[in-house]
Amino acid sequence: MADGNNPAPPPAAYPLQSHRYAIKSSVHNTAASRRREQAVAIGKERREALMRAKRVCRTPLSGSNESTIEDGDMVIDDEKGLETRTAQAVQELKSSLSSQGKGAQKKKIEALRALRRLLSQSEVPPIEVAIKAGAVPLLVQFLSFGSSDEQLLETAWCLTNIAAGQPEETKALLPALPLLIAHLGEKSSTLVAEQCAWAIGNVAGEGADLRSTLLAQGALLPLARLMLSNKGSTARTAAWALSNLIKGPEPKAVNELIKIEGVLNAIARDLEKADEELATEVAWVVVYLSALSEKAISLIVRSHVPQLLIARLLASENLQLLIPVLRGLGNLVAGDGYMVDSILIVGNSITDQALSSLIKCLKSDNRVLRKVMRGYPNGQGPALVERQDGIDAMERFQFHENEAMRNMANGLVDKYFGEDYGLE
Repeated sequence: MADGNNPAPPPAAYPLQSHRYAIKSSVHNTAASRRREQAVAIGKERREALMRAKRVCRTPLSGSNESTIEDGDMVIDDEKGLETRTAQAVQELKSSLSSQGKGAQKKKIEALRALRRLLSQSEVPPIEVAIKAGAVPLLVQFLSFGSSDEQLLETAWCLTNIAAGQPEETKALLPALPLLIAHLGEKSSTLVAEQCAWAIGNVAGEGADLRSTLLAQGALLPLARLMLSNKGSTARTAAWALSNLIKGPEPKAVNELIKIEGVLNAIARDLEKADEELATEVAWVVVYLSALSEKAISLIVRSHVPQLLIARLLASENLQLLIPVLRGLGNLVAGDGYMVDSILIVGNSITDQALSSLIKCLKSDNRVLRKVMRGYPNGQGPALVERQDGIDAMERFQFHENEAMRNMANGLVDKYFGEDYGLE
């Protein structure tokens, strides 16, 4: 018999109660290591979030004539030397604009390429120096219609990497936005449009004010059309740029995007057939569509997209893909009763797949699980979660580095697996 201060664990004859007792017990010998592991994971996720918002373009786009970095191309100057070379490159760019006659076009391309290499192959791109030397207004002139694709591609590449800089550096691109958007259109080559989409994605990633500017200047429709491309890298770049552009906080862009013909079909196509990189970017588009628009949620849940998201969860171990897929599913489950009533039906094979996948992914996010347990009819959510070993997963979350996640895990255990669970 236990004394009054130390209650004995439940008898082994009652495995459910024994398991529940273990869940609520402290695991001091592993808690510290778990917290350290989670701290590393959180730091990595923060770095990855920054990478998602803005990206430096360091290698040529797939399909371009520019070769990959040749030996000796990497810029290894010290800071002073790099600043000097960058200022000189901008001056050569200015000089090439006034060149005429034979060899003038070649001189322009060489000047653009010299600046682009400094901006793309330096460990820390000399963006501030280039801006102060007057690069942006010169690059705007190089974006003029009628220019060769090679010139437009090099120019857009320079602007892409300038846009990847600090907030004030990104804002320096405001004069270039109308032409960058214009070159997304059908009259531009796919490569030029893709590079311009990358630049616009970096600008959109800076914040709501620049997103509003881009939307007001008409960036949404051509980016959406670019996402319909059958070329994987083009669709991927456009989807990433779109996910930056529709982040909100206003839902207007999302409501407009979901109405564009072909967008939902393209999302379904890429979730079903594309590689994981493209599927990841498309999944982020689903996240923002489902976070900001009830209309978008309604259209998405009545399409094939939820089943495709569940299939990705089941098939992938890639956290970069699983995070947006989980968040998208969570938004859909919380936002429309049709998702629970008509798709996630207890006993349905899709439901079993969804739960298996959700439990597997608890290492990255347990908010979806909470919505599943709350949303299932007749209180069957907790039983289904337990059947898929979800209790073990929640135990891990009780030692999460993030206090909100720890509280959430404890709350789930207390609410759904309390003293009376399993006694009915």
